[in-house]
Amino acid sequence: MHALKLPEYEFKITETSPPKIFDPIRKKYVTLTPEEWVRQNFLMFLVKEKNYPAQLILPEQSLTVLKLRKRCDAVVYDKKGCPLMIIEFKSPDVPINQKVFDQIARYNMALNVNYLIVSNGWEHFSCFIDITNKTYRFLEQIPDYSEL
Repeated sequence: MHALKLPEYEFKITETSPPKIFDPIRKKYVTLTPEEWVRQNFLMFLVKEKNYPAQLILPEQSLTVLKLRKRCDAVVYDKKGCPLMIIEFKSPDVPINQKVFDQIARYNMALNVNYLIVSNGWEHFSCFIDITNKTYRFLEQIPDYSEL
């Protein structure tokens, strides 16, 4: 798999065709695609480096946006079960552009969270959304869980 702009972590990967990677959050093996590689590394980064409780991260979260079924790559919740953050992952060869930000903004129409993150493993963008004032600002770094 691609080297990423994240710390290196150990993963259980099968030698099957296609290869599978063990997802410790979902507690099962999933097909190892380039996007899944980014997801596994980034979620491990959040848990290990940014102190996000693994049990409060839900990969592959389904939601409805304008009567259409969609799927967020991951949603982070608070201890009361309220969504705090939406995360969108892309393959390392997919550039982070306006289309990607539009996609995650549509997801936020359903969840109304204050934090959005987009990553392709090389570029990571974190954004704070002020829902009340309808403004946003990009953050210089990924926030620790305690800062959400």
